[in-house]
Amino acid sequence: MLVAQISDTHIAGPDQKTCGVAPMAENLARCVANINALSVKPDVVLLSGDVTNSASRSEARHAAQILSQLEAPLFLVPGNHDDRNVLRDIFGGKAIPSGTSGDFINYVIEGFPIRIIAIDSVETGKSGGNLCQARMDWLRECLKQGGDQPTLVFMHHPPLKLGVPETDIDGFSGSQGLGEIVAAYPNIERILCGHIHLQTHTRWNGTIVTTAPSMGMQLTFDLRQSETSEFMLSDPAYLLHRWTDNKKLVTYSIALSSLPGPYSFDEGQL
Repeated sequence: MLVAQISDTHIAGPDQKTCGVAPMAENLARCVANINALSVKPDVVLLSGDVTNSASRSEARHAAQILSQLEAPLFLVPGNHDDRNVLRDIFGGKAIPSGTSGDFINYVIEGFPIRIIAIDSVETGKSGGNLCQARMDWLRECLKQGGDQPTLVFMHHPPLKLGVPETDIDGFSGSQGLGEIVAAYPNIERILCGHIHLQTHTRWNGTIVTTAPSMGMQLTFDLRQSETSEFMLSDPAYLLHRWTDNKKLVTYSIALSSLPGPYSFDEGQL
């Protein structure tokens, strides 16, 4: 099974650059074309939140227009820059399956060798993540129903500090409770997140939390843990997660930079 993960697309309105400088729509279109051109096609594409930049309906429609070119099924969760109701109206039925729980965009993707649980980590009006008791109860029941099937949990906010102001300062309410649930289910192969616009991998409560890069807005990476929140323009990138025949999850980072080559390793080529 092959899963493509894109994140933090931050799409502005038509013919607009995000924050006036970032060509996020063009970058997303490049990623869509790159995913479609893969020699092995993904079974699903996951978008781990912040689909839009300011939660507007026009931004969501613009994003949907670009994402409609994907040849693999798309599934998404909201980020703190999104409006749940707007996303439901624009993407509901396919990218947001019916049967979501209550006010939250929670659902399960079945029928593949690895099960995918999408959970809404947004707290309305706040930048940080939150899993309230209702969402944790829902997640616990989903995991119970899945038995020991290998599982991915897919949400926007990473539940731990990663050296980036957006997680370290914004925080994540409910991380301890989530950690206890995760520790009880060793079949959780990975927790896939976005939010920090950087690729990271961290062992946490018996699994690995992986965050994806964005479509071209790299956030502050400062190991001094300053409180400055800025971004730099970067090449668009995404992740591929491959579930192998021997039941290992291997992650690849795909950057859409212009690289010379390929070259042969034959003598005289090095």
